[in-house]
Amino acid sequence: MVRIKNVIPDSPAYCCGAEKGDILKKINGHDIADVLDYMYYAAENNVVLELERDGSELVMTAEKDEYDDLGLEFDTFLMDSKRSCCNKCVFCFIDQMPPGMRETLYFKDDDARLSFLQGNYVTLTNLEQSDIDRIIKMKLNINVSVHTTNPELRVKMMNNRFAGEKLKYIRQLAEAGIQMNCQIVCCPGLNDGAELHRTLSDLYGLMPNISSLAVVPVGLSKYREGLYPLTPFDKETASAAIDIIEKFQKQAYEEYGRRTFFPSDELYLLAERDIPSAENYEEYPQYENGVGMLRSLIDEFSSALEDAEWQGGERHVSIATGYLAYDTLKKLAEMAEKRFPKLKCGVCRIRNDFFGDTITVTGLITARDLISQLSDKSLGSELLISSSMLRSCSEVFLDDLTVNDVEESLKTVVRAVGNDGYELLDAIMGTGC
Repeated sequence: MVRIKNVIPDSPAYCCGAEKGDILKKINGHDIADVLDYMYYAAENNVVLELERDGSELVMTAEKDEYDDLGLEFDTFLMDSKRSCCNKCVFCFIDQMPPGMRETLYFKDDDARLSFLQGNYVTLTNLEQSDIDRIIKMKLNINVSVHTTNPELRVKMMNNRFAGEKLKYIRQLAEAGIQMNCQIVCCPGLNDGAELHRTLSDLYGLMPNISSLAVVPVGLSKYREGLYPLTPFDKETASAAIDIIEKFQKQAYEEYGRRTFFPSDELYLLAERDIPSAENYEEYPQYENGVGMLRSLIDEFSSALEDAEWQGGERHVSIATGYLAYDTLKKLAEMAEKRFPKLKCGVCRIRNDFFGDTITVTGLITARDLISQLSDKSLGSELLISSSMLRSCSEVFLDDLTVNDVEESLKTVVRAVGNDGYELLDAIMGTGC
C-alpha cells in the first residue's frame, strides 16, 4: 500500500476518479509494494484500482492503451525507501572519500529496482528468494556486481557472510532466461589471475544469459587508513588481466557470435596497449562502465573532423583532463590544430590532489584541483571540461564548488562537454551550444 501524492489531470487514473491522498492498495487484485509492482500490474489496457479514501474502500477501473502510464505520482520514485548496501567491500570507493563532503555522496546504493529502472549494478546480497522469484516472474533483466564466483573470496571481499551464498541467485536467474550484464571490480592479489580466470569460466558456463561483462580496475584514493591493504594495477598486472579477459572474449565470439567479456578502457591505458577498434565493442553494451568510451570518442571526433569547416578568425581554447585520458585528448587536439591552422587547443593534465595521485580518471577531478593547477596558465577563451566531473544535471563538482566558482577564479569561460566526439569538436571550434 502506498499513498498517492498527485494525480495527473486528464490521465486514465484521473478520469476514473482517483484523487490525491488516496491509498493505492491493489491493481488488478495484486498487492502494490513499490514501483515495480505498479509498473508491471498497470501495464494492461483495463486496470482495476483498489483504493482507500478516508477509511472507505473504493474500486474503479481505468482504461488506457497498453503500457501507457496510469498518471499516479508518489512521494518517491520507487514508491518506497531506497535500499542501501549491506556490504563493506574492501574496494568500496565511498569508504575512501574524505570527510565533510555532501551527505548524498556517502550513501551506498544496492537497490535491485534501480538496476531495472536506471541501470545500477547490484550485488544481490540484500535480496531474498521472494525477490528473485519476482524478478523471474516479471522477466526483468538485471545488472549484477559479481566480483568473484569463489564463495569464500566473495565473503572476504564484501565483508558479508551471505555474499557467497547469494551467488546461487545468479545461476537461478540465468536458468530462468534472465539476461544479466555483469561487472567485476578487479583487485590485484585478490580476484585477478587464477581467480579472475575462475570467475570468467563460471560465468561463461551461464552463457548465453550473460549479456555482457566488464572488468574494471580498483580505484584507490589516499584516504585508506584502516582499510584492507590493496595495491593498484600496473602495466604488468593490467596486461595479465587483459590476456585472461580476451581469451574468454575470443571463445565467446567463436561460440556465440558476440564477445561478451570486456576489459575497461582504463586497463588498456594502464597496460599501455592500443584501444581496440569499434568492431570489438559491438554495440557498446558496457559503455557506462568505461568500456569503449575512448574508442567511441576517437571515432566520432575523427568523423566530425572530416566534415568540419572553419569559420571566423583565430581561436584559443584549453581542455582539462585526467592523466589516463591525456594522451588520447592530446592527439585529438593536435588533429584539430593540423586541420585548422587558426586553432590553438591546449590540453592540461590535472593531477588529482583531492583524492590522491593514484586516481587518474577525469570524472573524479574537482574544482579545487582545476583552480590550483590552472591559475597560472593561459587558457584562452574557454576551458573545456568533461561533464562527468559534475553532479548529474547540475554545475556542481564533487567538492561542492561550481562551474561559476571555477570561471571566477580562472577568469575564463568553462564549458562542460559530454563524452561525444562531435560535441567535443563543436566545443573546440566554438560552434554548437
